[in-house]
Amino acid sequence: MRRASRLFQIVQFMQGRRLTKADQLAEEFGVSVRTIYRDIQALMDSGIPIKGEAGVGYQLPQHFTLPPLTFDHEELEALLLGIEMARSWGGPDVAEAASAVLRKISTVLPETLQPRLTHSVMYVPSFMVPASYKEYLPVMRSAIRERNILAISYQRRDGEESVRKVRPLALYYWGASWCLAAWCDLRGDFRHFRLDRIQSLTVTQEIFLEEDEKSLDTFHRKLQEEIKRSPWKRGDKEENQHAS
Repeated sequence: MRRASRLFQIVQFMQGRRLTKADQLAEEFGVSVRTIYRDIQALMDSGIPIKGEAGVGYQLPQHFTLPPLTFDHEELEALLLGIEMARSWGGPDVAEAASAVLRKISTVLPETLQPRLTHSVMYVPSFMVPASYKEYLPVMRSAIRERNILAISYQRRDGEESVRKVRPLALYYWGASWCLAAWCDLRGDFRHFRLDRIQSLTVTQEIFLEEDEKSLDTFHRKLQEEIKRSPWKRGDKEENQHAS
């Protein structure tokens, strides 16, 4: 559990209780008592009116409640669109996280705004999402975080297949497809790989180290330089996304 979420839940846990001890909170949230002391201090520093002291216990004023979470209509529409996008195109783990976010928002959203959660006017259908996205996205996200080299079999635009070892750097959604940005050992350069053209994928046990000339920052810099030299036209964009 992230700290921001834990701080919010600590306040909820304390509401309506006469006295809450640090060891109760530590057991409830699976952290150390020392961590709870730091969390309580952070809440007090942020203005939450917690009374008490370490070793004795803590309490909130009897009628204290967190202020309701409010959005205007445009903000809520933007939030729901992002959640819909994540649930449809983000892969199973991101979809589950997006649904959890929606549930949390629902519990604190004022009653007057609750109908907006189920009456959005913008939708992101999932029936056109390739099955490979659901399979590959969680694996690739993990490989990017852990810096695992990937071995992929890739079908190029011309139909030719090739086997590559790549350093996964980031995932990009281009509006019609997901692409993996990576350093390709075969070409000795950066490449984009469309996920729906990856025929197979293996996470190797090889770990790559950060090298400036093969990093995501360098990829972004080169991409910006390329765009400045030769701005992409709409018809060219598809071709520039593909690995060669």
